[in-house]
Amino acid sequence: MKKLVAFVMIFTAFVSCNKSSNGQLVGVKGKKWHPEQPYGTTLVPGGSFIMGKSDEDRPAVQDAPTKTVTVRSFYMDETEITNSEYRQFVEWVRDSIVRTKLAILADETGEDDSASDKKVTGIAAYAFKDADTANLSVYDKYMLDNYYSMMDNYEGRKLNHDVDLILDKDEYPDEYYTEVMDSMYLPLEEAFNGNRPWDVKKFVYRYKWLDIEEAAKAHNKGKRRKDFIKTDTIEVYPDTTAWIRDFAYSYNEPMHNDYFWHDAYGDYPVVGVSWGQAKAFCDWRTLYRNSFIKKGQSHVNSFRLPSEAEWEYAARGGLSGASYPWGGPYTKNDRGCFLANFKPLRGDYAADQALYTVEADAYQPNDYNLYNMAGNVSEWTASSYDANAYEYMSTINPSVNQKANMRKVIRGGSWKDVAYFLQVSTRDYEYADSSRSFVGFRTVQDYMGTDVTSSKNTAR
Repeated sequence: MKKLVAFVMIFTAFVSCNKSSNGQLVGVKGKKWHPEQPYGTTLVPGGSFIMGKSDEDRPAVQDAPTKTVTVRSFYMDETEITNSEYRQFVEWVRDSIVRTKLAILADETGEDDSASDKKVTGIAAYAFKDADTANLSVYDKYMLDNYYSMMDNYEGRKLNHDVDLILDKDEYPDEYYTEVMDSMYLPLEEAFNGNRPWDVKKFVYRYKWLDIEEAAKAHNKGKRRKDFIKTDTIEVYPDTTAWIRDFAYSYNEPMHNDYFWHDAYGDYPVVGVSWGQAKAFCDWRTLYRNSFIKKGQSHVNSFRLPSEAEWEYAARGGLSGASYPWGGPYTKNDRGCFLANFKPLRGDYAADQALYTVEADAYQPNDYNLYNMAGNVSEWTASSYDANAYEYMSTINPSVNQKANMRKVIRGGSWKDVAYFLQVSTRDYEYADSSRSFVGFRTVQDYMGTDVTSSKNTAR
């Protein structure tokens, strides 16, 4: 009898919680969702196109036979990632490392006075947020007691971002703070002319990612999710020495000294960034955006590098069979002005009114409102370079990313390239661990929701 009463009570409770369904299959009612277009991007509507070289293959590389493929909709940065935008990433990494060092030292020295009634000063102001356990939620307290306290690297503990960092050496609050800041600069024996810069080798970004392709291939082979979680650790500062190394017997020290950090070049595309650094930037951009998402809201889709097919589709701007993003077979307009930043003649870099790079939004955009898809800097893609890739890749969202293949596709040509490399179908590559003065990148994000295609630019 008691079991019957309990069953009736449970059944009654279940029915009472689902009165609105009236017993019908109505699905789980979630919150109304609206797509958010990331700042500085444009929507590239999905569709089909003929990928590859439809014109003459003059170098006879035979690596881009024509093939009809289809890509889904995605957002793409209107410009290459600029020095200013990449510096935001670098400074965020630097500041996070400084805050972590301050919080750890406050924890080790017992200077985490955040739980006391007296005013918090010095390094104590930078203690971990959970140093004051009185203000923790039940969940945070549980995680601290059962997980975070057992981790040697302080992973999972929340940094205190409410207090500004002090970068002026004359205003350091105490010796502990000074000790931490001193560890972030180059040692005195490496400084000269009274200038002691940051030790950029310590600007390291560490992130984890799930290798979903490997996990899918290993389906039902007894492996667990943790077996496919990978950790990457990347030095994020661009390799400014690329300006020297890329050009033997050439004076480019001003670009090495000033190009990345000086405000004069803030709107110019970042260069000297490896493929791994570009991927780390994508992860950080996703993390940074999600950190501002309010509770209860869905996180944004991950930012990533475009596949080779997505890049070419976007560069074409909806035009079929065109050699360049602007459509025509020529690099000049009807007034005799060059349409991109490249090397028009033998050694005549300045013929297009630009010696090195130009602002990321220079020249006219293509029909998808994308700037400099030809020239300025070549751009990393997510794809690995294989001369035969077009023969075996899928016809829907093709992507060839071979982990053992360090040759990664770059597209678009650059300020130091001849016109052939500016063509939307031309393939080129650099090694993933290389950093070049003529290679940058832009990011994409998958479009979610009702489909948008180039053949019908309205939601279906």
